[in-house]
Amino acid sequence: MRIFFYLIVIIIANIVTAKFAPLELGVFIIPWGSFLIGLTFILRDMVQNKYGKKKTYLLIGMALLLSAISSYLLGDTLWIVFASAISFLVSETVDTEIYSRIKKPMHIRVLYSGTVGGVLDSTIFVIIGLSPLGAGFVPWEAVWMAILGQIVIKVTMQFAGVLVLQNSKTIKAEFAN
Repeated sequence: MRIFFYLIVIIIANIVTAKFAPLELGVFIIPWGSFLIGLTFILRDMVQNKYGKKKTYLLIGMALLLSAISSYLLGDTLWIVFASAISFLVSETVDTEIYSRIKKPMHIRVLYSGTVGGVLDSTIFVIIGLSPLGAGFVPWEAVWMAILGQIVIKVTMQFAGVLVLQNSKTIKAEFAN
């Protein structure tokens, strides 16, 4: 079930991002899918707990392919698909490695790995995909707003996930399996 949720949330994040204009919250520019991407890091941690790091990397490869295909089918340019794939690969790999190496309680591992993954995902995607270096949707002077807006949401999702983790016996039991 956790694999299904991991994969479906990635696809839904692509759909939501493609179908709705970004949220402009003050100076921040936030694609709606950012709210779900923070969740994918937690779900990936659940998969890793159950199946181990080797199988998790296979699943990341499958998720990358599904993400790229769904993004392209939703009308994203090849440049955006490329930027999404690079940011996904880097952020999920770093999240996996941090999660694996930290010898702390579960909720701390989830928080650290997901926060770093979210920062990398946001920064790489905006610079490669949205800035004038990529598709040019965001001018250089607004790049920091787009990056920071996504980071705030993704990190907030990590904190929310950690709070749920700490306070839910059901989720703790799920992570333990």
